Amino acid sequence: MSDGKLVGIVLVSHSAEVAASVAELAKGLAGGGTEVPVAAAGGTEGGGLGTSAELIAGAAAAVDRGAGVAVLTDLGSAVLTVKALLAEGDELPAGTRLVDAPFVEGAVAAVVTAAAGADLAAVEAAAAEAYTYRKV
Repeated sequence: MSDGKLVGIVLVSHSAEVAASVAELAKGLAGGGTEVPVAAAGGTEGGGLGTSAELIAGAAAAVDRGAGVAVLTDLGSAVLTVKALLAEGDELPAGTRLVDAPFVEGAVAAVVTAAAGADLAAVEAAAAEAYTYRKV
């Protein structure tokens, strides 16, 4: 468990609308209680489809509460953009991790787990475990 600080969550999509909708869904399904800092970083600065290093870095800074930041992405170039930011070393808050998880299910699991006060490793594990969710 964390020391009262919450893990921040950044949801990176090629679409601003998709990122915002997944953030809204995840926060809604986390229910009441502690408000987890969640930010959507979707699309480009001009509102088009794509990914933006500046939007991702800004979102990560906005949700950083000192317990780490979990970043979940939708598609390939979003992953590459986050990896490039992590490699630069000073663009994202310390303790930022790219989480390998399905975008929607992983986001919900991450937000629910963070709301319970879990640390970054537990949030990452819960999101990654969403790969095992069966629908049949």
